[in-house]
Amino acid sequence: MGFDDPVVIILILGVAVLLFGAGRIPAFARSLGQARKEFEKATKGSFEESPKIPTVAAATEKTIGGTEDPLIEAAEKEGIDTHGKTKQEIASALSWKLSKVRE
Repeated sequence: MGFDDPVVIILILGVAVLLFGAGRIPAFARSLGQARKEFEKATKGSFEESPKIPTVAAATEKTIGGTEDPLIEAAEKEGIDTHGKTKQEIASALSWKLSKVRE
């Protein structure tokens, strides 16, 4: 008696209906299908739904009060390359550089 036997499959399905109830089984199957789709997307490298992280190139297009962003100006004055970095990365680099100057 293996898992390919129809009697075993019917017994397993009967036990599943008794344990979970008939209403919860379709929801469980649906969640398994969604998890499988997400896993396949991740293994293929398709991250089309991932949120876009704004880079400094996009941030420099937007000005604050008619002037450039003060964070970017300060980083450029300290000689930090801001091209292609997020504001958080620039802030971290600026903080690190300023802490080294104080030492």
